[in-house]
Amino acid sequence: MDTDVLIVGAGPVGLTAAAELRRHGVGCRIVDRLPERLPYAKAVGIQPRTLELWDRMGLVRDALDSAVLMRGQLVYVNGEERGRVDLALPPEVPYRFAALPQYETERLLEEHLARYGTRIERGTELRSLTQEADGVTGRLRTTAGSEHEIRSRFLVGCDGAHSTVRKALGLGFGGGAFPEEYMLADVEVDWDLPQGYGVRAMRLREGDVDDLLVCIPLPGRSRYRASMLVPPELSPQAGQVRPEPGAEDVTHGLEGGRRPALAHVQAVFDRLAPGRATASDMRWSSVFRISHRLVDRYSAGRVFLAGDAAHIHPPTGAQGMNTGIQDAVNLAWKMALAVRGLAQPRLLDSYDAERRPVGEEVVGRTVRHAREGIQADPDDPGTIMMREAQLLVAYPASPVVGPRAPGNARPDAGDRAPDCGGLTDSIAAYPMRLHDVLRDRGHVLLLYADADGQADPFADLANQARAASHGDVRAYAVLAPGTDADRAGLPVLWDSEGEFRRGYRVEAGPTALFVRPDGHIGARFTPPSATALSHHLAQVFTR
Repeated sequence: MDTDVLIVGAGPVGLTAAAELRRHGVGCRIVDRLPERLPYAKAVGIQPRTLELWDRMGLVRDALDSAVLMRGQLVYVNGEERGRVDLALPPEVPYRFAALPQYETERLLEEHLARYGTRIERGTELRSLTQEADGVTGRLRTTAGSEHEIRSRFLVGCDGAHSTVRKALGLGFGGGAFPEEYMLADVEVDWDLPQGYGVRAMRLREGDVDDLLVCIPLPGRSRYRASMLVPPELSPQAGQVRPEPGAEDVTHGLEGGRRPALAHVQAVFDRLAPGRATASDMRWSSVFRISHRLVDRYSAGRVFLAGDAAHIHPPTGAQGMNTGIQDAVNLAWKMALAVRGLAQPRLLDSYDAERRPVGEEVVGRTVRHAREGIQADPDDPGTIMMREAQLLVAYPASPVVGPRAPGNARPDAGDRAPDCGGLTDSIAAYPMRLHDVLRDRGHVLLLYADADGQADPFADLANQARAASHGDVRAYAVLAPGTDADRAGLPVLWDSEGEFRRGYRVEAGPTALFVRPDGHIGARFTPPSATALSHHLAQVFTR
C-alpha cells in the first residue's frame, strides 16, 4: 500500500477526515484538483456542535480567534420588521453560533493537518478507481498531465456535489433542484443595523416571496455575505420551472461564468434593506443554484462518501458543511481502528447506519424550511435552536451503540456527551470541564459513584475495557465529594459542584458511560456491569 487512506477533496470535510485520521495514528494522503484554495465565503455558519468537535481535535482556539459571534437574525417583510430571533442556547452548552468564511475554515484545518506532517497534494484529480479484496487503486492525474496510481486500504470521497468518487461507484443521487437562481456576494454594508445579526428581508405579493435578501455577518468591518435572487438581466429564465435534471445532472453550487456587478447587489439593497444601506468593497460575486439530493448509501466496499458527495440541500440554517464535518469525524475513528486491525469486522458498516439517517433528516428539514420558513416547524423554540445547533444528533438505532435505558435517562446511548463544569482532581488547583478531559482522547470510560463502596469494582472494569480495546480505552472515576478515592484505583475526577450528577442524571446510583472519539455515548450502564461492558466492547473492537 502507498498509504492507509486516500482522501479525494480538500474542502472542510476532507481536511477534517485527514486530520482525524492522523490524530488517531493512521497515515493518509489528501488530493484536490484545484491548484489553490478558493477565496469564496460559500459555507459561513459554524454550529456549536462543530466547535465542540474542533475542541476535541485541539483546533477550537484558532477558530474562536478568527470567527465572529452570530447573535441572531432580523426578519423584515415589505420593509417592516416582523421578527427578531436571538440564537440562545442553555448555559451548559460551551459554545455559541459563529460565522467564519469557508476559505478561513479551510486555512485553519490545513494548518492543523500540517502539524501532523500531512499536506494537500494540489492540482491532482482522481480519474478512476478500482477495488480489490484488500484495498483500492486510484488513478490520479496532475495539472501537468502526468498520471500515476495510488494503492490504499480505503478511499474517502469528499469531492463535493459533482463527486467523481460517487459516480465511479455508480451510486444513485436522488432528489431535485429548486427553480430559482441566486447571486452571492461578499460586501461591506453601511447601515444602522446591530452587529452580529443576520438579516432576512423579503417582499411578499399575494403571500408568495417574489424578492429576497439574506445577509450573514463575516469577520471584518461591517462585512456580510449577501444572497439574493438573480435579476432578469442576468438570467432571463430565472424563476421558471425547469425539467428535473437526471441523476447525475446535478445543478448545485457556484457558477464559474456570470459575475453579478456591485450595481446588481446595490439594487437589491435599495429595494429591500430596512433604511438606507450602501454596499461597497465587493471581494467576489457569483451566481448559484440549489439542489436537494441524498446518495443511496454512504459506502461501497472500501470506498466511502462524506459531505456534499453524499448529501446536498438548501443552505438554510448553515447545516451542510457542519453535517459533512460530523460525517468525517464519525468515519475517521472507525476507519482508524480498521486500519490498525482493532475494529470489529462490521464496525465500518455503522457509518452508513448512523450518518445516512442524519443526512436524510437534514435534507428534508432544510427543504421544508426553505419553502415554508423555520416558523413552520412545530417544535418549541428551544428544541428548534438545539437542533439547528446540531446538538440533538443521536444514533439510538446504531448497531454499535448499547441499548437505551428504560425511562428518561438522558443523555443515553447514542446521544451526544454534553459538557459540564466543576470537575477537579487532587493536583490541579482549578475546576475543569468534562470536554477538557475528553480533549484529544480516543474512547473514554467514565465510572460514576456517589458513596463509599460503590467504586470498588471500577479498577476491574477499567482493566477489562483496556484489555478488550487493545489499550485504546482510558478510564476515569467521577466521584461525588466525600467518596473514598482509594477504592476506585483509577484517576479520579471530583464532581465538586454536582454538575456531572445533574447533567448526566446519574441519581440512580453508580453508572458507567462509554464515550466514543466523536463525542457520542456508545453505551450507558446503571449499575456498571462487566458482562454488559464486555458485550458492548465486542461490538466495536475485534477480539
